[in-house]
Amino acid sequence: MTRSPATPLPPPKARRRLRETAALTQTQLADRVGVTPGTVRAWESGRTTPRGRKREAYAKLLKTLAEEEAVQAPEPEPEPEPQPEAKPQPEPEPEPQPRSQPVAVPEPVALTPAQAFDALYAFSAPALVRQTFLLTGRREQARESVERAFQAAWEHWPEVARDRDPVGWVRATAYEYALSPWQRLRPRHRHPEPPPADPGDRTLLNTLLRLPPRHRRTLVLYDGVGLDLPETAAETEASTPATANRLLRAREAVAGRLPALADPQVLHRRLAELASNERLRAAEPPAVRRGGERRARLRTRAAIAFTVALIGTTALTVRTAPTHYEPPVSPGQAVRGVPQRVAPGALSDEELELRQKLRDQVQDGPERLSPRLE
Repeated sequence: MTRSPATPLPPPKARRRLRETAALTQTQLADRVGVTPGTVRAWESGRTTPRGRKREAYAKLLKTLAEEEAVQAPEPEPEPEPQPEAKPQPEPEPEPQPRSQPVAVPEPVALTPAQAFDALYAFSAPALVRQTFLLTGRREQARESVERAFQAAWEHWPEVARDRDPVGWVRATAYEYALSPWQRLRPRHRHPEPPPADPGDRTLLNTLLRLPPRHRRTLVLYDGVGLDLPETAAETEASTPATANRLLRAREAVAGRLPALADPQVLHRRLAELASNERLRAAEPPAVRRGGERRARLRTRAAIAFTVALIGTTALTVRTAPTHYEPPVSPGQAVRGVPQRVAPGALSDEELELRQKLRDQVQDGPERLSPRLE
């Protein structure tokens, strides 16, 4: 039995051009083929190649898009019929033309760091807030996590601007802040927020929050965001087998409580609906940048104050420290065999006479004795 040859596919760049010409997003094209947006992104970048039935469906869809593009393309105008040649006429002498000036081609305007940051924030912040809400179930915490992540990105902007995936850098930072165990110690964590109005959304959100944080994050990245397995493993800092195990366990837990979500495609659509039903708004980019700069100034001032206090404490210690060694005083010990001290009584006649002699002597002491010759 011979295997039929695989259906030919256009190059990756041509696939992306056909999709963009048809005004289709990666998510829309993925729904029509029956895969995730991350798989479509990998096909268009050339990292992976579709196989089997997915390849047939993808090739058929691309062929349909190419035919639609050919139909919509304007027909070429017919060439004009050749006219009979006329007799050559003497050409007049050309008049001197002024020397043409070179046309200045405008150079592309480079964005300032603030403009590039604002563009990145406006493009990715709303989606990141909705994704973080799936991890925490708290609207204000999701908004704050994304703002803190963008503030960190603004502080490390040269590094983030050169990163091959700036959105992934910010997303990883936001997820780490949102899932930090210190969030449970905050006072507002003790007060629950109102759940979603739809009963199905409320059940799905409660099911997600029952998952361990690592499994929940893996499920949101793979089935919610649409990343492939290696990208999910890289973002969660885990191996690919461990990430696949977490994903399977998370899907089993969700399917155990909601059997209708056993299909990954249905789960992906429900996660997108749950995140879209919540009206979550992010702050304006200038406010986020100012907040990050203010936090950086406060940390700088705190570091300066701590350094000054440390220097002052060191100087005081050096000033008051002893300059020589003083041996410690031995602890006192009781002396035995000494008679007890008694209170003095009345003086005898001899003691009175001795005291009178001492008082009669000069205060400076007895007279000096000088040797004499006999």
